[in-house]
Amino acid sequence: MADAKASTPTGNPAVVGLAGFGLTTFILQIHNLGYCEIGPILALGLVFGGLAQMIAGYQEFKCANNFGYSAFVSYGAFWISLSVIFLLNHFGIYKSSGTDVGWFLVAWTLYTAIMWVAAMRIHGAMAITFTLLLIGFILLDLAHFGYPGLTHAAAYVLILCAASAWYMMAHVIYLQVFGTDILPVGRPWIDPAAKQRLARLAESTSS
Repeated sequence: MADAKASTPTGNPAVVGLAGFGLTTFILQIHNLGYCEIGPILALGLVFGGLAQMIAGYQEFKCANNFGYSAFVSYGAFWISLSVIFLLNHFGIYKSSGTDVGWFLVAWTLYTAIMWVAAMRIHGAMAITFTLLLIGFILLDLAHFGYPGLTHAAAYVLILCAASAWYMMAHVIYLQVFGTDILPVGRPWIDPAAKQRLARLAESTSS
């Protein structure tokens, strides 16, 4: 009975986590570029980028995927936290200044840097997504600490990041639907096998 249960196919929670992350990131950047108000950001930040992404993260726990577990739960909490900051500011309960939000973003930049290293070991698309996310966070940090003009630059970088997240989502969905990898994600940027090949080459040349 245990073997039958273990062999039961399940969906990949990443298709929801990446969808929520990508869509909410995209709409926030549309807001930062001045094309929409804060309302859609709050709705998406609490529901899709927040709650739905966290649920996907908890499903990654069942898949024994520590990277997805940490990323989806953490960035889901990021969106909920950011929405709470907006709401508290709006109602004048606990107001966060631009500098306060800046330090909030700096902390998330550091977390993203840690995840960026791991992303380079997964595959190329994941490495690109986290590279763009890290650059976007750094630009937003600078925007909140005296360089507000960089907000627009960050928006364009993070729109690309959102598109990259959607690409990975589509990769997983299309692979199952079409039965072939029509959207390849590329080789990892950090490949231990390459290091091993270089070590073997060095041994052969020295002997």
